[in-house]
Amino acid sequence: MRELTGSEIVIECLKEQGVDTVFGYPGGSILNIYDALYKHQDEITHILTSHEQGASHAADGYARATGKVGVCLATSGPGATNLVTGIATAYMDSVPLVAITANVGVSLLGKDSFQEIDIAGVTMPITKHNFIVKDITKLADILRRAFKIARTGRPGPVLVDIPKDLTAAVTEYTPVSIEPIKRITEQITDEDIETALHLIREAKKPYIFVGGGAIISEAYEELKEFVEKVQAPVADTLMAKGAFDATHPYYTGMLGMHGTKTSNFGVTQCDLLITIGARFSDRVTGNANKFAANAKVLQFDVDPAEINKNILTYASVKGDVKSILQILNEKLEKQDHTEWLDWIQESKEKYPLKYKDTILSGPAIIEKIYELTKGDAVITTEVGQHQMWASQFYQYTKPRTFITSGGAGTMGYGLGASIGAKLGRKDKTVINIAGDGCFRMNMNEIATAARYNIPIIQVVINNHVLGMVRQWQTLFYEKRYSNTILNDGVDFVKLADALGAKGVRATTIEEFEECFKEALTYNKPIVIDCVINEDDKVWPMVAPGAAINEVFTEEDLNKK
Repeated sequence: MRELTGSEIVIECLKEQGVDTVFGYPGGSILNIYDALYKHQDEITHILTSHEQGASHAADGYARATGKVGVCLATSGPGATNLVTGIATAYMDSVPLVAITANVGVSLLGKDSFQEIDIAGVTMPITKHNFIVKDITKLADILRRAFKIARTGRPGPVLVDIPKDLTAAVTEYTPVSIEPIKRITEQITDEDIETALHLIREAKKPYIFVGGGAIISEAYEELKEFVEKVQAPVADTLMAKGAFDATHPYYTGMLGMHGTKTSNFGVTQCDLLITIGARFSDRVTGNANKFAANAKVLQFDVDPAEINKNILTYASVKGDVKSILQILNEKLEKQDHTEWLDWIQESKEKYPLKYKDTILSGPAIIEKIYELTKGDAVITTEVGQHQMWASQFYQYTKPRTFITSGGAGTMGYGLGASIGAKLGRKDKTVINIAGDGCFRMNMNEIATAARYNIPIIQVVINNHVLGMVRQWQTLFYEKRYSNTILNDGVDFVKLADALGAKGVRATTIEEFEECFKEALTYNKPIVIDCVINEDDKVWPMVAPGAAINEVFTEEDLNKK
């Protein structure tokens, strides 16, 4: 036991939790914490981002790439509110993150003091929990609770707001050993397991639908064994990429609005939909009343609130999905669904993902990246057409290799996330795929990568429009392109050079291959500006409000 200031306690608690990297931006209210951090530079690396939003996205990307808790720091007022988008992004995708903010002194709270914002109130709907610390003797316990809450069960972001006077106050500090987080299994019942086994054994056409919960619970080996025992095709969500090997013959691709025809038709035809750690987003289900209409839905999820929230289930097992699959694998004998799998295989051959491979396009770029990295890279993305192409045309065989904003759909997410992912996985090539609209949102973080010489590869799929919005305007708004054309004079190559990175441009697939090969060996941040056609679209597609089996392609439209 020893006496420390509040700022020193923050640093000691971070060290207790095994934190080695934090992302942030200093300011007046948080100066004491930054002063304490200065004295521990050899133990905790601080990355000064260009904007607090970049810090929150970097902490998120670090968490997703490593499975650890990401940490970001911000000062009071606008510093704290600039974290909000990143916190919301983490909340929607169940990412363990701790945001530490500083506020005005306790005596100034509630008086509209300079740079005072009730950040706990602001973030209440988008955090798993948050705290305002008003008693210095409780600071260490609150920080420890924050990390435990962020990691336990269904993960999520937690915010801790510390008034400035508490960061200077002194109290006794006693270090503790942090115990490993236990898996939530107490809700798994023998009755629910037996019901699940009965449904699996009687199914003739089962389908396995995998969500991000399989990655969070690290259920990869158990999932593979389960799939091969059930002998069922597998579809996944955006968050689940890499949970199940995309090169496995049972894999059919993503489900939903931009899912494959095989997945969408197959889930519509199946008689049992086994859902593992997925929450039935509207982008997955389409018209919920018509979703999996021929199937009994069996759902495994750690969060009881997700059962029957969006889709009514026939049965469920509540608890950690890795533990659930372990129990089922022990009790389940191998099933035989050869005829069903043959139908699925025929569908995969009949409805492959296609694109014009003679010109530079989004799919061509993604496939070339896959070829040149041999599938061994971490891919981060922004949000939009490029995100869908990255999910469709790169084959993810391992978890935590596809990092993207799913539930929030946050433009400007990927660049900060790629910085965090690279710092968390220094052994991996990290590539951020962006559209030109998204890249503009937080392109200032290229300066962060350059400052610390973080060798990320930034690929900008540049169609000079807001591509996904334009696609909707083309298909559903009679080509009224309201404020989606970006045909101005922004030069991303010059911008990259100005921010301290290298910029190159590609207009053909041959030029892109040459640029990307250079990027793989450059070992510094590099931006590749890839100019493609403004009217390239993501196919297949399900119209908003339609059933997923009403999925269509450009060829289908041309037949009408």
